[in-house]
Amino acid sequence: MTQLHHTPDVNLAHRPGAAVSDPAQPPADRGPWRRRAKIAGIVTAVAAYLVTFLIILPLLWIVLLSFQPSDKILGDPFSFTSLTMENYANALTNLPLLRMYGNTILIAVLSVTIGTVISFMASFALTRMVWRRKRSQSAMRFYLLAGLAVPVYVLLFPVYRLDLALGIFGTYAAVILPYIAVSIPFNTLLMTGFLREFPGELEEAAIIDGAGLFRICMSVVLPVMRPVLAAVLIFNVVYVFNEFPFVSILINNPDLVTVSLAVSRFQGQYTVDYGGMMAAATLVLLPQLIIYAFLQRHIIAGLTAGAVKG
Repeated sequence: MTQLHHTPDVNLAHRPGAAVSDPAQPPADRGPWRRRAKIAGIVTAVAAYLVTFLIILPLLWIVLLSFQPSDKILGDPFSFTSLTMENYANALTNLPLLRMYGNTILIAVLSVTIGTVISFMASFALTRMVWRRKRSQSAMRFYLLAGLAVPVYVLLFPVYRLDLALGIFGTYAAVILPYIAVSIPFNTLLMTGFLREFPGELEEAAIIDGAGLFRICMSVVLPVMRPVLAAVLIFNVVYVFNEFPFVSILINNPDLVTVSLAVSRFQGQYTVDYGGMMAAATLVLLPQLIIYAFLQRHIIAGLTAGAVKG
């Protein structure tokens, strides 16, 4: 008769030299790692709050000075005992708000619309069209990069001479054309970075269905590029609102005054109304801050679009 011998289960945990692992407890070496990660998170948060404070501080300083009398701004700017609304009353009285906002919006709409259309066509040509010579395509990209490196102040005198030669000095076109030219390099490179990661299969499917070039751009490419287009529009509109060198040189008609040019009215040849200037600057900044507050997610999405594959 055969006897069955049951081999007792060998518990590896009781073997000499065997390590005991308890799944309910984390490894002993993860404690220092977690502490280092927590400290790094705290340092990063403190640095982020510090940078944010340094960015917001000038804006808060402008708002505070806008409630100070002009003589107090230079003499005792930290005084909170003589706050007044006289600067805002003076700014609202002297500034043609409707006219300056109307002129600025008109210039922004025309320049941003034309510049965005040209930039889109240029970016589509650089990323989708087949160039006969690759060197020409590379040269065009280098030309756009070079456009970003040219300071605005270097262009003032050439643009001034061109406006005089074309007979458009002192008109809307005198600033609209330079705004279009300045915006094209940045807009094109931003759109080009997105279109490089844009899948070409969608366009191929549209071509198979019989779509032409115009329909591909309007029905396939543009709907996907909405985040980038939103970022481009926001940046260009804010630039037009803040731009001062071109408009101060090329606009000499009081009826064509813009937002940035109207703020300089509080500076005379020998005197400066600092209180009125701070109040006017606050009135100019408020609409832009509201735009950024409500559209910041579109700006972030547009700048990061095409940056990560997936």
